[in-house]
Amino acid sequence: MPSQSDLDHQIEHLMQCKPLSEAEVKILCEQARAILVEEWNVQPVKCPVTVCGDIHGQFHDLVELFRIGGKSPDTNYLFMGDYVDRGYYSVETVTLLVALKVCYRDRITILRGNHKSRQITQVYGFYDECLRKYGNANVWKHFTDLFDYLPLTALIESQVFCLHGGLSPSLDTLDNIRALDRIQKLLLLAKRDLSKLLHMYGTFMPLPCLLLQVFKSPAFLCVQ
Repeated sequence: MPSQSDLDHQIEHLMQCKPLSEAEVKILCEQARAILVEEWNVQPVKCPVTVCGDIHGQFHDLVELFRIGGKSPDTNYLFMGDYVDRGYYSVETVTLLVALKVCYRDRITILRGNHKSRQITQVYGFYDECLRKYGNANVWKHFTDLFDYLPLTALIESQVFCLHGGLSPSLDTLDNIRALDRIQKLLLLAKRDLSKLLHMYGTFMPLPCLLLQVFKSPAFLCVQ
């Protein structure tokens, strides 16, 4: 496994907007998964912390954010999802954030957004970028497998609740969120398709059971 000096070198390399090798990405994702699996669906975060919204592959905006707000680990950061797609540097952006998480696990929190599903990342650019930069989809797979482990929400000092998007009406307490089994694939479903499912099967069946019956596996639901 990479040493601290190796990680420092990788972060320095990434800060120049240069991607890591496929082998380095694979090991980095394995390290990050071991960290994320120990985190919570509602991850506690301490103040002071700088809260950041979508990055979407805008690597130079991320670097500017660090320039203004301070570098890790000097500044604590909470990133609220959507690190890839749309921008030209999704690979470098998400790799840098994951490397910082591995290096400074208690100083940076990275949450799950809707652009963490395999479906969305094949439409909005991340998949194609991985193919272009590595010649295969392995790096895309390493990261999308890792995304399944990201915490869903964060709670700053037990007062400020943070998440990427909206909440189901059935999740009316933090304990409901804490009880979810988050380590699974994100299912993207358009509203019209959800309406069709409900029309076909009726509303007598709880939605998670309906999804399990139709798709043959449990999945988080992202309606757009």
